[in-house]
Amino acid sequence: ADYLDNGNNKMAIQQADKLLKKHKDLHCAKVLKAIGLQRTGKQDEAYALAQEVAALEPTDDNSLQALTILYREMHRPELVTKLYEAAVKKVPNSEEYHSHLFMAYARVGEYKKMQQAGMALYKIVPKNPYYFWSVMSLIMQSISAQDENLSKTMFLPLAERMVEKMVKEDKIEAEAEVELYYMILERLEKYKEALDVVRGKLGEKLTSELQSRENKCMAMYKKLHRWPECNALARRLLLKNSDDWQFYITYFDSVFQLIDESWTPPAEEEHSLEGEVHCSIEQAVNFIEERITEESKSSRPLRGPYLAKLELIRRLRHRGCNDEYKLGDPEELMFQYFKKFGDKPCCFTDLKVFVDLLPPSQYTKFIRQLLDVIPLAAAAENEVALPGDIKALQQHLCVVQLSRLLGIYHTMEKKQKLAVVRELMLRYRHGLEFGKSCLKTELQFSDYYCLLAVHLLLDLWLEGEEAAVWQCLTLLEEGLSHSPSNAQFKLLLIRIYCRLGAFEPVSELYSSLDAKHIQHDTIGYLLTRYAGSLGHYAAASQSCNFALRFFHSNQKDTSEYIIQAYKYGAFEKIPEFIAFRNRLNSSLHFAQVRTERMLLDLLLEANISTSLEESIKSMSLSPEEDDIPWKDLRDNRDLTVLFSWDPKDRDISEEHRKLSLEEETLWLRIRSLTLRLVSGLPALGHTIQPKNSEKTAENGVSSKIDTIRALLQQLEVWVDSGKKFLEQKIQYPVLGPPPTRMAGFFSNGSCQCQTSLFYLVSDIYELDTNGLEDSAEIQERIGNSFKSLVERLTDLFNKCKGDLIEVRDGTLKTHPNLLENLVFFVETISIALWVSSYCDSVLRPFKSNLQKKKKKKKESSVAMPPVFTHFLDYVTELQTLTSNVIDHIKGLEIILTALKLEELSLKDTLLLQEEKKFTKTVQGKVQSSYHHSVQEIGELLKKRLDTIKKLKI
Repeated sequence: ADYLDNGNNKMAIQQADKLLKKHKDLHCAKVLKAIGLQRTGKQDEAYALAQEVAALEPTDDNSLQALTILYREMHRPELVTKLYEAAVKKVPNSEEYHSHLFMAYARVGEYKKMQQAGMALYKIVPKNPYYFWSVMSLIMQSISAQDENLSKTMFLPLAERMVEKMVKEDKIEAEAEVELYYMILERLEKYKEALDVVRGKLGEKLTSELQSRENKCMAMYKKLHRWPECNALARRLLLKNSDDWQFYITYFDSVFQLIDESWTPPAEEEHSLEGEVHCSIEQAVNFIEERITEESKSSRPLRGPYLAKLELIRRLRHRGCNDEYKLGDPEELMFQYFKKFGDKPCCFTDLKVFVDLLPPSQYTKFIRQLLDVIPLAAAAENEVALPGDIKALQQHLCVVQLSRLLGIYHTMEKKQKLAVVRELMLRYRHGLEFGKSCLKTELQFSDYYCLLAVHLLLDLWLEGEEAAVWQCLTLLEEGLSHSPSNAQFKLLLIRIYCRLGAFEPVSELYSSLDAKHIQHDTIGYLLTRYAGSLGHYAAASQSCNFALRFFHSNQKDTSEYIIQAYKYGAFEKIPEFIAFRNRLNSSLHFAQVRTERMLLDLLLEANISTSLEESIKSMSLSPEEDDIPWKDLRDNRDLTVLFSWDPKDRDISEEHRKLSLEEETLWLRIRSLTLRLVSGLPALGHTIQPKNSEKTAENGVSSKIDTIRALLQQLEVWVDSGKKFLEQKIQYPVLGPPPTRMAGFFSNGSCQCQTSLFYLVSDIYELDTNGLEDSAEIQERIGNSFKSLVERLTDLFNKCKGDLIEVRDGTLKTHPNLLENLVFFVETISIALWVSSYCDSVLRPFKSNLQKKKKKKKESSVAMPPVFTHFLDYVTELQTLTSNVIDHIKGLEIILTALKLEELSLKDTLLLQEEKKFTKTVQGKVQSSYHHSVQEIGELLKKRLDTIKKLKI
């Protein structure tokens, strides 16, 4: 076992063998040997050994534990349940084995059996937790039941009765048990009863979370629309803590609800269960003013009361009231707020919510007013006035962010914008001296200046200023050198490099972000969208692996979380874990990565290192199966991960999100169908009965071609939907979601090529079933298909021609679309070759039959059917075309190597000396990345060329 722990699996196997020589029947040694075998990649041997031991139904703890570990590593948790079922039969009174059995069921989600196992445990050892495990398993049955009715009428009422029995017998001990009772009542929509539980004696046990009882009461009051109670409770909690924002929202919601219902407090008795109620605007205004007065006496400044006043003004405006309640002018209130909190980084995000209270005509005046109160000092007359400490710097940064948000920078001319960029960078560099003592992992105080400067330059780039994008990269790389942990710099660099078509620097940037766990799903798209499409195949494989490893381990990990939740009685977390697991399983990104990963593997290996058939078998792919949960796809991408200070009309909107999801899904449909069509090719090549035989329908092949034809029809439908979608010509914001590769796929002709290749498969199949004799028409059709395919592929190649990087007026311009087209060309030619090898497998037997006939008849000239000539011509032309593309790529490599970037006189005098070195680095990175892409594409095409050469009938 020690050897296994240290990862020395071979020694572990040797030691186990030694032991087994002495003691032939030592179960535990056999299992430990099996673990060693499993870890050295001998899965089948390991499984056989394990089953040998399992068949003997061991009851010793060591063997059971070791087998559990082994089955977990094999991803076969269902075998653990069988193991403990047997152990419990033999040792029926073991608390330990019963609880292991319960947990084994929990891993595979067998809720009904969990319920039974829980009760069995409770009978052996009457401990409360076991009883409530059983109750929780009922709730889980109700959550997982497809039939809503069943869960409301059977599972939940049963769970409720089980808890009520314990309440009546006064056996409720722990907080978790009360939580569970509340959870059942809430799911049964018995809000009144739930409220009574929380407010009653049982509610006293709810102590682990701050305000746990109050929050639960509030939730029930809202469900019951008991606004007086909502209001009184919120009011009471705000008196305790006037900084708790959620209660301000409830307070305002309930006040306006009561006003709309014209509610009046009863004359005699209490206003409500929770005490005094406010039901008029006057009371609300006074209440907020009192909170502000109170705040001025408190020892530390609180933001809540001031923001609540702005919130109230906003709500009153929505209701058509102007300033009849004398709350003050929002502009003045925001100015006062800035004076009080301007040196806190949160000041900007606080005010951002309320800027729409300002009239646009006041924007410039408002900004000037804020600037006037910041202590800045200029060294000389015409120099920029700079802050003397971090406080002033924060205040100034807040104003700059607000200027961007109010659109003041957007309206400037190019010259003004460049001047602002200069000023921001000057302030950035000046601010670095405040952060000299910062650790490597800390951000510099002035980092946002640099980011804002880059945002301005991005505006210029989108307006057609080519040099601006290089300056963006230059400034970001400079920023990163001073603040190596700044994720915003890295993310923005990733986005810009990708837009320029350079993937190489991105891998390193992304891995330095050190994305953890769920981030592989939320920001993984930044990597997986571009790696493959820019020809970095090795990096693409790796980035898909990162993501897939996370998604696959999610299954295993979640089961562990659920088990921990049972052990510690954190019952309300269990449905959350299950929802989390489902959300990840139906993640859009997961489906995309799975599909692209398989297409990539086929592209790199099928018919190169292994046959297409073997590749497809090893991925267990089949054209009939579709494992993507189309109805439940969840878009878990974080599209706001990049900071943006843009005004609402330029920022990413809900509409953009919807459209992006629609586009991603359409593209995924097309990719997934392409993959399934390719996976159906090998099955067609197997022996086909002659046309007149009875067996055709039975041997399943005819249904295989039907599958392919059906998939092809679906592909046509989704391609049409994709084209319609693109007609909208959607422009996402520059920092919004990246568009898919769909537009390029249609415009460069890959789509038409790939579709007609699959139609060709259908024709060849027909030729195969009809034979050569009376199929002149089909042969003619196939010949024409071959001709038009070569033309289409040549067209596609023409769309790849041109310089990838060109120098224009001293500025670099990259052409990433040419690179993407080249990648599509490689993919399309690969599909063409897989289809050709199917043609080859059909035509070869025909040819050898003809030759046999020729020998029999001893005639020198048996007419060769035209399809053979067509096919040979086609293969020869494919070979020539591929050779031409390889030559073209060699040419590109030579040009890219010869491109002397140093000599580019970056005639933009704005660049300072220290920036020049970063510019050099940036351009070097882009050049090297393109060079790398072209090399990988060239290598792959050479391998494909070798497979073409084998296609000579």
